[in-house]
Amino acid sequence: MHRIYMLLLLALMSASDALAQMMPKESLLVLSKHDHTLAIIDPATLKVVAKMPVGDDPHEVIATADGKFAYVSNYGGGGAGALHTLAVMDLVNHLALAPIDLGALKGPHGLDFAGGKVWFTAEAAKVFGSVDPATGKVDFVLGSGQNRTHMIYVTQDLSRIFTSNIQSGTVSIWEKVRPSLPSGPPPASGAPPPGPFPAEWSQVLVEVGAGSEGFDVSPDGKELWAANAQQGTIAVVNIAERKVAQTIEGNVKGANRLKFTRDGKLAFVSSLGGADVAVFDVAARKELKRIPVGHGAAGIQMQPDGARVFVACTPDNYVAVIDLKTLAVTGHIDAGGNPDGMAWAIQQ
Repeated sequence: MHRIYMLLLLALMSASDALAQMMPKESLLVLSKHDHTLAIIDPATLKVVAKMPVGDDPHEVIATADGKFAYVSNYGGGGAGALHTLAVMDLVNHLALAPIDLGALKGPHGLDFAGGKVWFTAEAAKVFGSVDPATGKVDFVLGSGQNRTHMIYVTQDLSRIFTSNIQSGTVSIWEKVRPSLPSGPPPASGAPPPGPFPAEWSQVLVEVGAGSEGFDVSPDGKELWAANAQQGTIAVVNIAERKVAQTIEGNVKGANRLKFTRDGKLAFVSSLGGADVAVFDVAARKELKRIPVGHGAAGIQMQPDGARVFVACTPDNYVAVIDLKTLAVTGHIDAGGNPDGMAWAIQQ
C-alpha cells in the first residue's frame, strides 16, 4: 500500500512539474466572453497553452505580481442582472479555484493589481474596492457617487487611484491623505498616544465627456487620457492640476479602450463600432494612423518589451497582433469566441 501511495504521489508531482514547464515565463492572458474561458497564450508561438473556465460574462482579467494567479471579473452589466464574483485562476497548474463572492458589490468590471491587493470596480454598487489574495475577502470599499464606475488604475505606491465613470462622463482622481490630529487636551499621564490614524481618500471629479470608459495614465504619471465613446473625443487630463488640459477631436465614437505604448509615445484607441484601431501621436496630440483590424475591437494589451500590441477583435473572434515598429497587423490569435479583456503574466 505504501508503494502504491508513493507511486501516486510521484505521478502527481510529475504532472505538476509538466504543467509548470508548459507555462511560459511570460504569457498573454485572453478572456473569451462567448466560451466563458481564460486562455493562456505563449507569445513566442501565439498558440494556446491552456484554457480554464471562468464563469459567466467575463470582461476583465489581471495577473498577480508573481504571475502565478489571475483574477477575472464576472460582470453581467451594471443593472438588475449584474453578477458579483471574481474568478480565481491558478496559472501554474491551469486550475480554476473557488471564486470570490463580492456579495452586494455587484457588477465587478475593472481590475488592477497593486500593493499585493486585487483592486476592482463594482459598477452597479458605484464603488471600487480591494481583495486580499491571502484571505480571498474584500478588505476595502469606497463609494464614488458616480454612475457606472467602470475601469480602474492604481499607482504601485498606492498614492493615487483613478476610475472612469461612464454615465456620469467623469474620471475620479482619488488621492490618499492623512487626517489631521484631533484637537483637545493631551492624553493623561501613562495613557498611550493617539493614533496611528487611518489614511483617508479624497476624490476630485474631472468632467471629461459623455461615455468616458477606456482610459490610461501616461508612463511618466503626468497625464491621463480618457476616450469618450459618445462624443468621439479624447480628454487629456493634467493629473497634477486635476483638470482637462486639452480635448482632442479624435473621431473615436464607440471607443472602448485606450492604452499608451510602454514608451509613452503613442496611444491606441479601440472601438467596437469601427473597423480600425486609431493611433495617436502623444506629443503632437493628433492622429497618426488608422489600422484596420476587422469589424470592431475592445481590449488592448501592450507587450512589456514594446515590440507588439494585442487587440481583441470581439466581433471577429480573434486577437489581432500589431507590430509597433510598422504599425501593421502581423497575425491573429484564436483564443475563443468574443475575446475581450487581456493581461500579461510574468512568472517570478
